[in-house]
Amino acid sequence: MIYNPAQSNPLFGNPLKSRDDVSRAVIDLFKPLLPYFSEGGARVRLNAAGAIFDRAAADLEGFARPLWGIVPFVAGGGDFPHWDLYRRGLANGTDPGHPEYWGDLADRNQRLVELAAISFALALVPEYIWSPLDETAQQTVAAYLLRARDLEFVDNNWKFFRVLIDLGLERVGIDFDRTKTETYLDELEAFDIGQGWYRDGPVRRVDHYIPFAMHFYGLIYTVLAKGDDARKDRFRTRVRTFAGDIRHWFGPDGAALAFGRSQTYRFAAGGFWGALAFADVEALPWPEIKGYYMRHIRWWSRMPIAERDGVLSIGYGYPNLLMSESYNSAGSPYWALKFFLPLALPEDHPFWVAEEAPMPEFAEPVPLKEPGMVAMHTPGNVVILSSGQQHDKMRGANEKYSKFIYSTRYAFNIEADDRNFSAASFDGMLGLSDDGVHFRMRETLEEALIAGDRLYSRWRPWPDVAVETWLLPANPWHIRIHRIATPRRLRAVEGGFAIERADFNRDRPEQSDGRAIWHGQSDISAIIDLSPGPKRAGFAMTPIANTNLIHAKTLLPQLQGEITAGTTVLATAAMALPLDADTAMALQTPPACPDLGELEQLFRSEGSPIPAFKLEQ
Repeated sequence: MIYNPAQSNPLFGNPLKSRDDVSRAVIDLFKPLLPYFSEGGARVRLNAAGAIFDRAAADLEGFARPLWGIVPFVAGGGDFPHWDLYRRGLANGTDPGHPEYWGDLADRNQRLVELAAISFALALVPEYIWSPLDETAQQTVAAYLLRARDLEFVDNNWKFFRVLIDLGLERVGIDFDRTKTETYLDELEAFDIGQGWYRDGPVRRVDHYIPFAMHFYGLIYTVLAKGDDARKDRFRTRVRTFAGDIRHWFGPDGAALAFGRSQTYRFAAGGFWGALAFADVEALPWPEIKGYYMRHIRWWSRMPIAERDGVLSIGYGYPNLLMSESYNSAGSPYWALKFFLPLALPEDHPFWVAEEAPMPEFAEPVPLKEPGMVAMHTPGNVVILSSGQQHDKMRGANEKYSKFIYSTRYAFNIEADDRNFSAASFDGMLGLSDDGVHFRMRETLEEALIAGDRLYSRWRPWPDVAVETWLLPANPWHIRIHRIATPRRLRAVEGGFAIERADFNRDRPEQSDGRAIWHGQSDISAIIDLSPGPKRAGFAMTPIANTNLIHAKTLLPQLQGEITAGTTVLATAAMALPLDADTAMALQTPPACPDLGELEQLFRSEGSPIPAFKLEQ
C-alpha cells in the first residue's frame, strides 16, 4: 500500500509559490468543512471529541474560525460562493429563539473568542456578511455582539477580542461606549517587556501567542481603527523590533519552533509575517518577510495534518490528541487560517511582488534576552536554548515550556505515562526519580538569568532538592551543566534530541559508558557525558509512539545514572544533525566541559534577570 499525502492534507500538491496558489489554499482548506455545516448554518461539528467548553461553543468555533482565511481572501477580490450559508448561520446562531442558537454569553467564555473572527468579517467585508441581512437579523446580531463586549475577557491576548468586536460594530454603524476598549488597549500595552516582546498576560511565559496574537491583532488594529495614532505608532515600532528576534523561531526549511501551548494552530505561526504585509510594515526587507511566509506554508503542505476527509486534525505534524490542550475542540485547528491575512492586499503590493529571499545566515549564537533564550543556527535547523519559561496549569506544561532546548527540525516529546520512569523520553530534559516509578523534571523556576549567550536557572523538582542549570551554545553542540543538591539518592535520565524512526529496525544504535548515539536514516542524534565524576550509562532508547509533535515514531539517545546524597555536578553535550559529510566530523569533536567556577563568576558579574520571568506575583 502506497501512502498518499493528498488524502491527509488539502494543501498537498499546491506549489505555494504565488498569491494565486495561496488563494487556492483557502478554498481547498474550507471545502472539507461543507458537509459538516448544520441545516441552519450556525453549527459546524467535525467529530465527537470534546473540549472544556460546551458543544454549542465548539460548534461556533467550527463556524467562525474559517473566516480568518475567507475574509481576507474575499477582501482581496477572491470569489467565495458560500456567503449565503454564513449569513444564515450568523442570523440563526445569535437568535435565542432558534434551535441552533450559540448559547448565552458569559464572562471569560469561549464564545467571546470566536466572535472576534465574525467581527473581523464585519469590519473588513460587511457587504457580504452584514448588509444583505434584513433589519431584524442585523438587530439580533448587533445585540449579541454588544452583550459580548460588555463582559470580562481573560487577562491576556483575549482582551484584543473586545477590540476586534468593537471594530466590527463600528464599521456597520452600531454605537457603543468605547471606554472599555481603551482600557483594554492600555492593559494590553502594559504586557510589553521590551524589544517588541509581550507577555501573554500576567504570567512567566512568552510563546507563539506573542507573534500570532498580540502583534497580529495589534497590526489589524493599526489598519482598521480610526484615530488613536500614537498607539498605532507604538504597535508598529514594537513589531519592527520584534521581527528581528522572532525570525529565529523559524528554520531554513520554513518550520516554526515547536514550543509552548496551542501547537495545533499550526500555520497560524506564519500569520505574523502576513500581518506585517497587511499593515504595510516592512520590519525586514519584503523579500525576507515573504521568504519566511511562503516557506512556512510549504513546510506544512508536506505534513499529514488532516483526517481522510480533509478536515484538519487536532495535532501538529499528524493527528495527535496527546499534545492537545483542554480548550482544543475539533474546530480549533482552523485558527491556522489566520495565515492568509495578506490575501486582503492587491497583487501589486510590494509583499506579493517581492521575490522570496532565503533565511540569512547566523554564524554566532543570538541571545534573545526578553524570552530568556539563545538561538543557535545549525544545518537545517534552529536550536533554541531556553530558561525562564514556565506554565504550571496545563497538561504537558513542563514539556511545552520548561525543556532546556527546543528545535525547528526536532520537535519535543510529550510524556505519555508519568508513572513509568524507565519509559520516559526526557528529550531536551533532565528527569529525576526517587522511587524508580514516578518522576520530576524542570517545571517552575526560582531564578532565571542570562549573561551574553549563556543561561542559568535554579529549580526544585522536590522542595528539598535544588538544581542549578547552566546552558551554553557550542555549535552544533550545546552544553548543559547541572549542580544537584539532594538529601537522598536519586535516579537520573537526561535526553538529547528525538529524531525520526524508520521501519524494520533500519536505524543503528550506539551506546556505551558516557555516550549514546542514534544513526537514523536522515539524521543523527548524540549525547555525551562531560561530567567530572563517573560517567553515566549511554542508552539508545525508543520513545513511546505518538509522543513527538512531528514524527509518530522517534529515536532518542539518553544518559542514565544515579545521584548520591549530597551535591553532584553533571555535564552534558548534545546535538542532532541531518546526515551529510560534516556529521562524522561533528561527532568526533565534541566540546570540552567548561569550568563551573568561571561560569559562576560570569553570572555574578554579568548575569541579569530574564524579563519574561521577572514578574511580581
